[in-house]
Amino acid sequence: MPLPSRAMRGKSDPMATPISTIRNLGPAMEAAFARAGIDSAEALRALGADAAYGRLLETGHRPHFIAYYVLVMGLQGRPWNDCRGEEKAELRARFDALKSAHVPKGGLAGLESMLDEIGVVPRKPG
Repeated sequence: MPLPSRAMRGKSDPMATPISTIRNLGPAMEAAFARAGIDSAEALRALGADAAYGRLLETGHRPHFIAYYVLVMGLQGRPWNDCRGEEKAELRARFDALKSAHVPKGGLAGLESMLDEIGVVPRKPG
């Protein structure tokens, strides 16, 4: 039986590389990615920064620009504070798009919307 590719290996594979070996990423990010089903550096690199961060958001990770920024820089092998100006502005635009696409609307409006959808809250006239 052939071995799975390195990108498909996870915690159960002793040959998988821990996420914390990627520059800028420590145990907290490693644990967050594990909760999102990404449990190796190979899997994280295969997904790329945007898809991986989207998975974090879908599992309830609180959106934070610095966490996204650190991930992007780490996957490029760069220090977390290595980009500025236009590059940083482009990262911010990508982050905002990811946040809009993956974070459910919260607060009372979001709760009312969900309750309304399942028929718990009477519809408002108008």
